[in-house]
This record gives sequence, structure tokens and C-alpha cells, in this order.
Amino acid sequence: MTPDDVDRVALGLPEAVLDHAFGPETNVYKVAGKVFGIMQPAGDPPQVTLKCEPALALELRAQFPAVIPGYHANKRHWNTVVLDGTVPADEVREMVEHSYDRVVATLPKAVRVRLDR
Repeated sequence: MTPDDVDRVALGLPEAVLDHAFGPETNVYKVAGKVFGIMQPAGDPPQVTLKCEPALALELRAQFPAVIPGYHANKRHWNTVVLDGTVPADEVREMVEHSYDRVVATLPKAVRVRLDR
């Protein structure tokens, strides 16, 4: 999956927005003001950091060498996915959607209802 593909998936989710809170070279994906993804598209290779349920985070790290503990993030709750082509696109898509869902689950009920997908 390419950085453009990650952009399309992340920004295709309800009310997801792109921010550059850490500078123009870093894409920050947010929903209701909360971060659910951070991507360095110009990296070599590019990478995206996504929120993840802790047990699943460990499973994904064991399954895919390109999934590592979150770079500059809480390593229990965040994974970094190196976009080197070794993780299937459908898996990356599921990880982006899972991250979004994890963040939405922490939002107030009125916001969750509005975002229900």
C-alpha cells in the first residue's frame, strides 16, 4: 500500500481530517480532534503509526516483520507499519480502520452516534 492509498483510506472515514501538526512532512489523521494515524510519506520507506488494541498489536508484530512498536508513541497501544509492500494492502486498510474505530470508541456518545459507520 502506498502513502496515497493510506490517505484515501484514512480520509474516506467519516469526518476524518488531515492535519500537519508535526510539520509539513508528516500527515496526521484525526477524527473529532483526536489522532488516529501519523504518516511519514516521504520516508524511505514510508511508514504509518496507528492505534491498536494491545493484544492485536502484539499479534500483528509477530505476523508481519514490517509492523513494529509505535515510533515515538505508546508502544502498548500504537504500531508503526513500514509501507515496504510486505504487509498486504487489505491488512493495512484493516489496521487504519481499526485505529479509527479505537479512537471513535473513546469519544462522547453523541459524537459516536454521529460517526456510526
